[in-house]
Amino acid sequence: MTLNGWIQVALFCAVVLALVRPLGGYMTRVFQGERTLLSPVLAPVERGLYRLAGLDARGEQGWRAYALSMLGFHALGFAALYGLLRLQDGLPLNPAGQGTVAPDLAFNTAASFVTNTNWQNYGGESTLSYLSQMLGLTHQNFLSAATGIALAVALVRGFSRASARTIGSFWVDLTRCTLYVLLPLCVLYTLFLVSQGVPQTLGPSIAATTLEGETQTLALGPVASQVAIKMLGTNGGGFFNANAAHPFENPTALSNFVQMVSIFALGAAMTNVFGRMVGDERQGWAILGAMGLLFLAGVTVVYWAESAGSPVLSRLGLTGGNLEGKELRFGIVASALFAVVTTAASCGAVNAMHDSFTALGGLIPMINMQLGEIIVGGVGAGLYGMLVFVIVAIFVAGLMVGRTPEYLGKKIEAREVKMAMLAILCLPLMMLGFTALATVLAAGLAGPANAGPHGFSEILYAFTSAAANNGSAFGGLSGNTPFYNTTLAIGMLVGRFFVILPALAIAGALAAKKTVPASAGTLPTHGGLFIGLLVGVILIVGGLTFFPSLALGPIVEHLAGAAGQTFATGG
Repeated sequence: MTLNGWIQVALFCAVVLALVRPLGGYMTRVFQGERTLLSPVLAPVERGLYRLAGLDARGEQGWRAYALSMLGFHALGFAALYGLLRLQDGLPLNPAGQGTVAPDLAFNTAASFVTNTNWQNYGGESTLSYLSQMLGLTHQNFLSAATGIALAVALVRGFSRASARTIGSFWVDLTRCTLYVLLPLCVLYTLFLVSQGVPQTLGPSIAATTLEGETQTLALGPVASQVAIKMLGTNGGGFFNANAAHPFENPTALSNFVQMVSIFALGAAMTNVFGRMVGDERQGWAILGAMGLLFLAGVTVVYWAESAGSPVLSRLGLTGGNLEGKELRFGIVASALFAVVTTAASCGAVNAMHDSFTALGGLIPMINMQLGEIIVGGVGAGLYGMLVFVIVAIFVAGLMVGRTPEYLGKKIEAREVKMAMLAILCLPLMMLGFTALATVLAAGLAGPANAGPHGFSEILYAFTSAAANNGSAFGGLSGNTPFYNTTLAIGMLVGRFFVILPALAIAGALAAKKTVPASAGTLPTHGGLFIGLLVGVILIVGGLTFFPSLALGPIVEHLAGAAGQTFATGG
């Protein structure tokens, strides 16, 4: 650990914080239908889209209609993407002649991109055509990200409205997010990436001659446009198999820094949107403060663990940090920071192989996802995931003082707590349930490349990443099999929609309630006490749920390594 490394971490945090209020203010105006700098250009386009769809932009939906619109929209998106992947060999924009995608892999990939997970059991440059990458994956990157933000805004309306029957219109929220937020930012972002050397072309792959005189095929394609939305929309699906470690996706130290910032930018700004819409920006800063504490703790542990290196090698007097699986152009600090950023958000992009991290270095990315991706989290998804924990924390506080819990003037009652617990508990059911199944079935045990606790960690990480809608791969797991393609896809779908539906039910219930004036017994929810309570509830829930499985994987691996014990490769 060096001063230079900590300066990089501090600079990253400073830039993210500097973007919170400008982006938050802009998005608030967008979702409240107010005029923005882009309105003269985009407002006519927006109105034209509504006319084509026969939609009244002033009409709103109750939470059930909002949920049904969202589910129907994504069901059609799933079917379209699945069909595109199955038929890509006969479709245009396929200069490499990529064949059809197998049914189980197409099912997994369609579920992955529709749910904003972007888990990839394939190599992008060796499996998908340009049409599949653009019309299929990049298209879904925009829509799944916009859906997350729209759902978060709908939940915020539940807190900000009183005696209301509606929480907004899914179609209007989706359109405005895509048109005013994601598209303009991605156009600028794509131009920046091209300036850094990221390809953006429909031309075929090219052949290059190496220094040894051999011929190497360099895959190209419309890379920059996909990288822009994969980072900004916390999607994470790479155009290339090596993802953000590939020099065509992430060529420079500047592109690496900007990509990390872009992963957090909109998710952090959503906390400011929350504060503005409920009429008290301090509420948003309190939530961001809780996120920030968990994030900094994670960065500290991973940076320390990777700088210290393997305990097995340390026993032999070999020090200098763990560089295995890392790009030397990024080094330890940028790799450790990227790993924590991408798993604190539901992004899934990687610039280093998490499978090659030390046991404790790989532990934190797993914990980040197991907590529900609420440390900034996915765009929108991080906010509504954190607000679910806020409801639980408020309920616990109410039990402590013996009064009905309140948050922002809304009484938190049995219905809201039940829905919050349903949203929280569906994730460990998928993560731990499928991990247990994979460790006793031959089809599951055929996947990990390592024996012992590290092999268990490879399985646990995969199902954790899927259910948390993260999509990053630990590595070392052969996941492109019918068993893993199917079970991981189920985990993604449950992890996305079984959190969204309870959150929307909470929004509908809160919007219908009257606002209760604050009294002397009301718990302030914008100060240090509340932040500490919220962080404590998150860690207790996560610890009680996941500590036994973590003890079987990375924790015991670290203790065994410190004792000099290693495990042979092979599942």
